[in-house]
Amino acid sequence: MLVKLLKGLAIIVVVAAIAVLMGVMIPRPWRQPPAETTSATYRILVLSNPIHTDFAIPATPDIRERFGFLADAGLDTGNPDVRYVIFGWGGRAFYTETPTWADLKPMPVFKSLTLDSAVMHVQLAGDIPLDHPDVTPMDVSVAGFARLSDYIASSFTGGTEEAVPLGFSYGQGDAFFEGQGYFNALVGCNTWTAAGLRNAGIATGVWTPLPWLLRISLKLHNPPQALVPGGK
Repeated sequence: MLVKLLKGLAIIVVVAAIAVLMGVMIPRPWRQPPAETTSATYRILVLSNPIHTDFAIPATPDIRERFGFLADAGLDTGNPDVRYVIFGWGGRAFYTETPTWADLKPMPVFKSLTLDSAVMHVQLAGDIPLDHPDVTPMDVSVAGFARLSDYIASSFTGGTEEAVPLGFSYGQGDAFFEGQGYFNALVGCNTWTAAGLRNAGIATGVWTPLPWLLRISLKLHNPPQALVPGGK
C-alpha cells in the first residue's frame, strides 16, 4: 500500500514538473507579432514578490483621467509626485485578509487553492528603483500600452465607468475594487499579469503560475532590448 502511494505521489510530481517546464518553454503567442510602425515607447514595470506580481504603469495624464474613479476611493491621483499607478489582480479572501505573512490564515489559503472571487488592488507610487531585483522594467509600444490599459480597465467589474470599490484598503495609499473573473491555483495573479503583457506585445510562457516562472519566460521569449529600461 505504501509503495503504491509513493508511486502515485511520484507520478504527480513528475506530471507537475513537466507541466511547469512546458508552461515556461512554450511561448505565447506562438509567433512574434509584427513590429510596430513607431519607435515611441512607454516603460512599464512588473513588480514581484515570492508569490505575486503587479503592474506599475506610468501615471500619464491619460491614465490619470481614464482611472479617475480612483479619486472617489480616496486615492490622490492628482498628486504631482505620483509617478506610477500599480495594479494587481487576485483572490478576494487571500488578497484582502493577508496584508503580511503574519496575517496568514487557513481559509484564505484554501480559497486561493480552489476558487475565489477576484478583486483589483490599486496603489499610487512615486519613483521606483529600476535596479531592484523585484522590478522587471520593459518597453512597450504606444499601441501596446493602450492595449494594456484596456486590459487593466476591463479587469474591474463595471470597467472604468462603474468600478465597484470594496471600501477596504491596507492603508491610505491603496484601495480594493471588485474584479472580473475568479481566482484559483491554476489561473491566478501571475497568469493575469502574463496575459496583460501579451496584450502589450510582450511574449510569455503559455502558463506561468509563479513570479519566477514568468520572469524566466520573459527572458526566453523576448529579445534582450525588450527588457531594457527606457521609454517615456
